[in-house]
Amino acid sequence: MGRVAVIGNAGGGKSTLCRKLSLAKGIPLYSIDHIQWKPGWVQASPTEIKRKQDEILSSQRKWIIDGWGGWDDIKTRFAAADTIIFVDFPLWVHYWWAFKRQFSSMFVKNTDFPEGCPLWPKTWELFKLMWTIDRDIRPHLSQLIHSFSEGRLVIYLRSPGELRRFVREHCAIP
Repeated sequence: MGRVAVIGNAGGGKSTLCRKLSLAKGIPLYSIDHIQWKPGWVQASPTEIKRKQDEILSSQRKWIIDGWGGWDDIKTRFAAADTIIFVDFPLWVHYWWAFKRQFSSMFVKNTDFPEGCPLWPKTWELFKLMWTIDRDIRPHLSQLIHSFSEGRLVIYLRSPGELRRFVREHCAIP
């Protein structure tokens, strides 16, 4: 586990998992959200996102990349990964956890997104996106992950309990 792609719907604890895994394994962590969003929720161009991801993939022997980006970027990331982690909870869990994060962001600074990208005003957009991901994109993502499963460790985390167990087993700081 040295080149790890982590993906899943919003509110599944991906960023927290990635921080813990990065700290425990000493692997650099890169967040697609920090690459694709600039202050004020200005989206970087697809070319800029691809260039930055390609720099990471070509210059780092080990990495953890958290997040989505464009479909071609996801494929490139999966092809370069030795481990793919899919956080795939029931939708209501993603909604509940995302709501708690969005709400608490009004009081506590959230570092999972770039500076100048307040979460609360984007909550309704996020919830609509989460529905679309679950209904329309998730089946294609599952197929894509399956197509990259040969020669890679693929980990499906389908419940908060499985996530906690993974963190206990793989994120203990030596």
